[in-house]
Amino acid sequence: MKLLEERILKDGNILGENILKVDSFLTHQVDFSLMREIGRTFAEYFKNAGITKVVTIEASGIAPALYVAEQLDVPMIFAKKAKNITMNEGILTAEVYSFTKQVTSTVSIAGKFLSPQDKVLIIDDFLANGQAAKGLIQIIEQAGATVEAVGIVIEKSFQDGRELLEKSGHQVVSLARLERFENGRVIFKEADI
Repeated sequence: MKLLEERILKDGNILGENILKVDSFLTHQVDFSLMREIGRTFAEYFKNAGITKVVTIEASGIAPALYVAEQLDVPMIFAKKAKNITMNEGILTAEVYSFTKQVTSTVSIAGKFLSPQDKVLIIDDFLANGQAAKGLIQIIEQAGATVEAVGIVIEKSFQDGRELLEKSGHQVVSLARLERFENGRVIFKEADI
């Protein structure tokens, strides 16, 4: 997605060898017009896939997932990283390691929001090592629902997340694929859409 790549080049900041900071438009402050375009792009690609739910993990995946769900006219569910007292029955959980936070969290979704009839599109902000998507897949499969695909806003293709997900039989569709960082600049691979 050219618009996203241009925004990454303009406002993204490379931190160290493998971290891209995009807090000015995606992971902290959200550019709703860019999220709207991300939503349209994913929805157009998946319009004939029979998607019934969009699932993400809090917090940075919520904005793009919500715009995708709006365009597909289906509910959006986000996995919570901390269980609260109102989540007291039928909870589906998985352990997820966060690459950027370097912590493992138990993420959860109330089982009543997923059913065996659901065809789910996972949407997340980043794909690095694939652990967030893997955890969401586990939760969705616990509910008996089907994961149709994993949609990623920004993929770090130099890490093994895509390989992990594809080896387990899941389609990965990324809007921006980072091949490497070179001399303080982002070098892109060809994106999936």
